Amino acid sequence: MRILCILLIGFVTMPVLAAQGKVEEFMLDNGMKIIVQPDHRAPVVVSQVWYKVGSSYELPGTTGVSHVLEHMMFKGTGKVAPDAFSRIIAALGGSENAFTGVDYTAYFETLSKQHLERALELEADRMRNLLLDEKEFQRELAVVREERRLRTDDDPNGLLWEQFNAVAWRVSPYRNPVIGWMHDLETMTVADLQHWYEQWYSPDNAILVVVGDVQPMEVLALAKKHFGPIEAGAKATYRARPEPEQKGITRLHVNVPAEQPILVMGYKSPAMVDVKAPWEAYALTVLNSILGEGDSSRLTSRVVRGQKLAVSAGSTYDAFSRLSGMLELQAIPAENIDPDVLEKALREQVDDLKKMPISKEELQRVVNQTVARKVYARDSLFYQAMLIGMRETNGYDWKTLDEELQHIRSVTPEQVQAVARKYLVDDHLTVAVLKPKKTDTRGAKKS
Repeated sequence: MRILCILLIGFVTMPVLAAQGKVEEFMLDNGMKIIVQPDHRAPVVVSQVWYKVGSSYELPGTTGVSHVLEHMMFKGTGKVAPDAFSRIIAALGGSENAFTGVDYTAYFETLSKQHLERALELEADRMRNLLLDEKEFQRELAVVREERRLRTDDDPNGLLWEQFNAVAWRVSPYRNPVIGWMHDLETMTVADLQHWYEQWYSPDNAILVVVGDVQPMEVLALAKKHFGPIEAGAKATYRARPEPEQKGITRLHVNVPAEQPILVMGYKSPAMVDVKAPWEAYALTVLNSILGEGDSSRLTSRVVRGQKLAVSAGSTYDAFSRLSGMLELQAIPAENIDPDVLEKALREQVDDLKKMPISKEELQRVVNQTVARKVYARDSLFYQAMLIGMRETNGYDWKTLDEELQHIRSVTPEQVQAVARKYLVDDHLTVAVLKPKKTDTRGAKKS
């Protein structure tokens, strides 16, 4: 299996890299960054405009404004009628959409390369000329509120994660949901959106990422033509507030109607932005893969298949988030297994990583799998652009994407053990359990 993983990496890397040209980076006079990744496998192009603003920039009382503004960006300008943006791209045979995250908002189109200029023209237009109509705003705000009800209020897993983040973080803006708190959505005004738009939507706070069958200098010429005339905005400011150190285990129970319990555990762990020694973030990345990524991870092989205490279990960690986050574990107990029993089993796997360095064979296998996943991800034009955009908007250079693979390969068993001992400690742990409420046939809720 170890040899197979190494061979797969070779097979994946060769055709992808052969088709790719050198990444080129440019800066317009107004401060807008342009990054172009040529990939000539098909006459297709992905265009993404990223703004350095998301829910983690929002102040109390304004949560959800980034996401609502994302919706309103499709509601027209002086040149484009409401919802016509999508129809124009569809008529060109392309697709488009947008997404809001904790640290960014992005708008994208995938279309034939000859239509790239039209996509850039439309994006440049709504960067500065958006019309925020009160009726359209109220209509879209109702859509977002319903979206919140479906994805959070009426979804046990979504509600659990929202409560988990709100309790785990005392100060960090990661405590607020991207979609916003319902009260803020109910009191939001179109003036709130106008202020947010004027504050953050300007070329000096944006990045254009283009990946596909293009020539970098041609993309630069188009960017200058359409985005170049837009003046830089008043420099938006963000005042970071450090998260106070947690001093003990935090626990919460979420009691809602649900089919099954869910267990979430989170250890506060630094991102690359906060570690003094960069190797720690790479070691945490490898540790996360060992613990909970894939069918061969310890949580799946030992807790799910071996002990049969869970129907699923996994972990996540992001070394390149804008602010430090958590190494998070999520598991669904098997039938008749108490969440407390499952928590004990998960913590035993964490303790094993502290007690003894992993074998070189296990490390090599996990490193091969981690590198292979990252290389496979680059096979997609869209995901190539996403990786670049996320790194840049989070405050890192896109070049770290290549450097990351080298650093992951150099992680040692002793380094994995060291970060487990340093960061996966009870004082930094938050545990959340979703405890299902039963509902009888008459609709009355029972504990």
